[in-house]
Amino acid sequence: MTAAGRVATTTDLLDYDEVLAKFEPVMGMEVHVELHTATKMFCPCPTTFGAEPNTQVCPVCLGLPGSMPVVNEKAVESAIRIGLSLNCSITPWGRFARKNYFYPDQPKNYQISQYDEPIATEGYLDVVLDDGSTFRVEIERAHMEEDTGKSLHVGGATGRIHGASHSLLDYNRAGVPLVEIVTKTIEGAGERAPEVARAYVTALRDLLKSLDVSDVRMDQGSMRCDANISLMPIGAKEFGTRTETKNVNSLKSVEVAVRYEMRRQAAVLSSGGEVIQETRHFQEADGTTSAGRRKETAEDYRYFPEPDLEPVAPSAEWVEELRGTLPELPWIRRGRIQADWGVSDEEMRDLVNSGALELVIATTEAGAPADAARSWWVAYLSQQANTRGVALAELPITPAQLARIIALVADGTLANKQARQAVDGVLAGEGEPDEVVAKRELAVMRDDSALQAAVDAALAANPDIAEKIRSGKVAAAGKIVGDVMKATRGQADPAQVKDMVIAACS
Repeated sequence: MTAAGRVATTTDLLDYDEVLAKFEPVMGMEVHVELHTATKMFCPCPTTFGAEPNTQVCPVCLGLPGSMPVVNEKAVESAIRIGLSLNCSITPWGRFARKNYFYPDQPKNYQISQYDEPIATEGYLDVVLDDGSTFRVEIERAHMEEDTGKSLHVGGATGRIHGASHSLLDYNRAGVPLVEIVTKTIEGAGERAPEVARAYVTALRDLLKSLDVSDVRMDQGSMRCDANISLMPIGAKEFGTRTETKNVNSLKSVEVAVRYEMRRQAAVLSSGGEVIQETRHFQEADGTTSAGRRKETAEDYRYFPEPDLEPVAPSAEWVEELRGTLPELPWIRRGRIQADWGVSDEEMRDLVNSGALELVIATTEAGAPADAARSWWVAYLSQQANTRGVALAELPITPAQLARIIALVADGTLANKQARQAVDGVLAGEGEPDEVVAKRELAVMRDDSALQAAVDAALAANPDIAEKIRSGKVAAAGKIVGDVMKATRGQADPAQVKDMVIAACS
């Protein structure tokens, strides 16, 4: 085969600098967000994550003959609030449509979605990049639809259909409310295209979380990103053929997937090959993408208006009422809090990335100083979360409980060591902080006569050390302090014990 006819393999990658020297990256991001409504989009089935397979289904979400869908008003409300927060115009009248295709995890063989009349159009989201600069991502549309079920492929090595012996279907997720947010074509990002992609999904996740419309758990699939990537030769006027990397499920992976696909496509084009318009799967293990199926066009889906649903027609008054419920933008709130706390950009990023920021804020709102709250969540409690293999917010301790323990340290009831034991007790389910302190006898000893007796006993047992202290070697008091702490089971205040030791030897 000639060089012009050779097609690069999926393992061929062009150096990133060479990619940028030859091509301009063009992106489009499609983000699917599961709304955390109590019931599904068109039926009263619950939406609880992790329920036993096929226990949250009914004739409507299973698509049985004669069943009739009804629109979830709360889902419409959430979609409008999302559109408003993205600076979109809200469509005053729009219909649902049937999107026809065959997937085994969609029992109706069509999906109820919005096509040419989405709930929100023509918006934008300004995202902050790592150096503090801002990049505007324009939003084409946000539309409502229903989620599909889930396929579990059994018997293969990868968990995918290829190589599996059989597949199992769980329709619990079928019909869960979704909002799909679609950007306009993103040009001009250049070498920062992967960073822009990550920053956009990060900002979108933070925004949606602040709206309290979704738990945006990418690891659980409640927020899923599809990244459309193409390369355009430098100076060209027409876009290249795009691929769509499906269901990327972490912020870091969004950046990795975009960078990889840029390098892969550049290798194909540089070798004289053609990029195939297709979906691709992102491999978390090695950061690569692999071919999926040929990508459909809108015509392939044979959209037509859903005959069983009335149009969605939100009144202007309702839209303005919902506009009034929008919270402070998360990045503006973070900037204000960062200034109040006096922390650096790096410290604030660490708080956000660790999932500690909202917990720290809630702890300060419960009365704790910000520096103490940050220290506990970022250090000791992060260690506990890592040990247990859970997210920080999933630890069985509330910000109010932590604030109480911090207050007990501040008023001298607990020393730092005992405070950690109190936290351990709360984490173990032993009760509220004061109950744990009482049950474990953690309170600092306040009986000066008993404490003085312990000091005198330790000095009497170590006459040589007592003599060193009397001669001015104050550092030698550490041994006596340690003995007293041991004798009092750690319930004494070390600073107070040291003062008493020195006073006794004066």
